[in-house]
Amino acid sequence: MNRRKHKKRETQVELNITAFMNLMVVLVPFLLMTAVFANISVLDLKLPDMNSTSAQSDKKPELELRVTVRKDRLELSDTQGGLIKKIPVTQSGHNYVLLNQTLRLIKFKFPEKRKITILSEPYTSYETIVDLMDTVREYQTLQDNEVVALELFPDVSIGDAARI
Repeated sequence: MNRRKHKKRETQVELNITAFMNLMVVLVPFLLMTAVFANISVLDLKLPDMNSTSAQSDKKPELELRVTVRKDRLELSDTQGGLIKKIPVTQSGHNYVLLNQTLRLIKFKFPEKRKITILSEPYTSYETIVDLMDTVREYQTLQDNEVVALELFPDVSIGDAARI
């Protein structure tokens, strides 16, 4: 009886991991080949200052551009001077080309300005806001037979539009 117990203690069972290793050799390259590596682009947004009105009361009024997204139009305005331009919706949607051209003229007059605020009505689609942000940030032009992107108003703030 003593020998039987002793014999059981001496036998060591080897762990057979060959099947598991074969699975890993096949599975890891498969997962790496089928993985989707998403490109995520991030835009740096600036929120309007809470104390912006009190801090600017001593200074000369500056140009503060706003683009308000409505269902039937885009409104380009200045907080000091009021409405600059109403851009009606076309059959293909919002007229970003006309907005971009108008912003180019403003940038030509005020080249040091970098800030713009986008105000949207409730239920404005995400694609509309992204397209609008792309429109106000830069424009493309031809220089030396090459298409280059030049900046318009890269510091974009977003907010809710006043209901009318």
